[in-house]
Amino acid sequence: MRKLAGWNTHLEEVLEVVNGRIALVTGAYKGIGYEIARQLAAKRLHVFVGARKVTEGKQAAESIAAGGRSAEFIEIDVTNPESIQAAARAVASRVDHLDVLVNNAGILDDTKGIDELDDDTFLQTLATNTLGPIRVTQAFLPLLKRGSGASIINVSSGMGQLSEMGETYPAYSISKTALNAVTRQFAAVLRDQGITVNSVCPGWVKTDMGGPEAPRTVEEGAETVTWLATEGPRELTGQFLRDRQTIPW
Repeated sequence: MRKLAGWNTHLEEVLEVVNGRIALVTGAYKGIGYEIARQLAAKRLHVFVGARKVTEGKQAAESIAAGGRSAEFIEIDVTNPESIQAAARAVASRVDHLDVLVNNAGILDDTKGIDELDDDTFLQTLATNTLGPIRVTQAFLPLLKRGSGASIINVSSGMGQLSEMGETYPAYSISKTALNAVTRQFAAVLRDQGITVNSVCPGWVKTDMGGPEAPRTVEEGAETVTWLATEGPRELTGQFLRDRQTIPW
């Protein structure tokens, strides 16, 4: 792989076994984000474990790196433009390209229907789930353009499907509908530059957000993201997927 700057001898030895590809996953200290990062590291990518919580993020990266896998923590708060720019500078100081960006960080804070939804909840949800991925993608585009066939994957939700949308979790649902539009916009802009951009619905997964009653494991929820990042066909871009299959918007 291309030389990573500033690594000590042990880490340089670890990086000799990776396949030369580098990924960043936001919101990767727990849940689906952690599992995506773990699966990508198991596929021999070097993974930047992005999180706004420093202690938890470092612990997640150390856990993934156990057994010779290649991972490191990077602090990033997707609601804070300064944090995003600092993270982009930090990654650029470590590597000279990025092959995979997974915009996973998200929140679900809805407790009321659309008829009672307050501005603060709505705006904070949009800032995290929609505007955050736009800002992160923009900040890391220079590194992605230096990658070899880079992939951007936005972790969306079936709750954002207009074809299936009901009355539950309005701020979250609308934010994910908007994220799917972000996917389409970036896919159109970057198509001729060899960068694929897709949305993925992981399904209803057993996480802090999904709850204990969810039928799917985090491994199942992360699998399509990992597939897109490592094996998915390069002509597949601007699509919404679940379990490796395209689904309606």
